[in-house]
Amino acid sequence: MTDPRQAILDLKLEALPEHVAIIMDGNNRWAKSHSLSGVAGHKAGVDAVRAVIETAVHYEIPALTLFAFSSENWRRPPLEVKALMDLFVYVLRREVNKLHDNNIRLRIIGNTSELSPELQKLIVAAETKTRANTGLQLTIAANYGGRWDILEAAKRMAIEFKENDTAPDSISEDDFGKYLCLGDLPAVDLCIRTSGEQRISNFLLWQMAYAEFVFVDALWPEFKHQKMVDTLVQFGQRQRRFGQTGAQLVQQESNV
Repeated sequence: MTDPRQAILDLKLEALPEHVAIIMDGNNRWAKSHSLSGVAGHKAGVDAVRAVIETAVHYEIPALTLFAFSSENWRRPPLEVKALMDLFVYVLRREVNKLHDNNIRLRIIGNTSELSPELQKLIVAAETKTRANTGLQLTIAANYGGRWDILEAAKRMAIEFKENDTAPDSISEDDFGKYLCLGDLPAVDLCIRTSGEQRISNFLLWQMAYAEFVFVDALWPEFKHQKMVDTLVQFGQRQRRFGQTGAQLVQQESNV
């Protein structure tokens, strides 16, 4: 039997992002619509994670960053938070070998010091195992906030520049960017948010300065291969001007 995913992934795409960031939203609403617990919704969302990773690998997208747990999510009901952390442990134990076998590098960004000792050990082990992999750079943001990221970067840069007696006026955006989480990756080109919500929720504030945004009505567990490809198609149809006019870009293209 033909794999239905193959027909979806056979679509040829020309303009592809180098870095896709996804705000995975809607697990609870999906569970409620199916008369299930919120925990069941988060478990169902794991299949969507697999689907977007498979799609990114197929189209050779260099970097994929997924927002799994924000620094504000600690405010959720304690039982839900515990279930999320247990699921994180489960996924790390179950999926890391598969990622490694597919040459995928995994890293976790955020204030991991506030996570359980067991989870911290699993994170270190996963990052160590996949560190040398050269395929998809997969990042999971856990206990992450964009303001926290910028503040921590500023602290680290201030300490280092003071030690080296560096003049403040010499600091460039590139200098600062290196201190941020994912400072070694391309800036985010495409940000996707599911469930119909239209906000970035304190996610990668610096890194998404010129990202294209696609807001999808589908709830996260419904976001599989086809919907991921659809968003990539939308990205390819955007005119990315970076401050220039459309006419300037047309003129530049005609001069090539």
